[in-house]
Amino acid sequence: MEPGTFWFEAWTARYALMNGLWVTVTSSVFSILLATIAGLVMGVILSYAWWPFRILVRLYVDFMRGMPVLVLILFTYYGLALFRINVAPYWAGVIALAAFATAHVAENLRGAVQSVPAGQMEAAKAIGLTFPKRLWYVIVPQAVRRMLPPWVNTCLEIVKGTTLLSVIGVVELLLASQQVIARNYLVINFYLLATVIYIVVNFSIAQLGALLERRFSYIRY
Repeated sequence: MEPGTFWFEAWTARYALMNGLWVTVTSSVFSILLATIAGLVMGVILSYAWWPFRILVRLYVDFMRGMPVLVLILFTYYGLALFRINVAPYWAGVIALAAFATAHVAENLRGAVQSVPAGQMEAAKAIGLTFPKRLWYVIVPQAVRRMLPPWVNTCLEIVKGTTLLSVIGVVELLLASQQVIARNYLVINFYLLATVIYIVVNFSIAQLGALLERRFSYIRY
């Protein structure tokens, strides 16, 4: 490999690019996990909670779904500082992405829960199951099967959304690629490399989602 060629520069910058990929993957995983847990809780609240709680969650969901992710990231990092809450750029980005995705997961679960026939809840009640058990054993398993496709789409959006973390100084894959380009000026080559990596990551998530869908399709309730 000769100096100045793409393969030489890519090998030289391998650690910087791998670190950027690691930040992209870990921030996506943390954001998705937080959003899934919080979204499931909010989805149940939207479907079954007392109306004041439903209104509060509905306001949150509509507000977050209407806010650009970039604005949310900037507010989380710079806005919290106004209240003397100092958050590292990485975690500010994770919090912002998770808050955004939570709204989508909650709305997806609400729609999935409401698509379950009402007779399922009545049948579970008739055999003496308490409300938490009716949710856990009867409603949520059927709803999760229905919400898997939109949940996978949300995961893909989160991975792509990590590219916006560069505006608050998080060196994820895109910013790492830009820093490499600033040293060798191989613009097209490294942007194409970053594109391929993003496609591979998102393709892997899509295939995992398809596997989960097939797994749940064999379950009968």
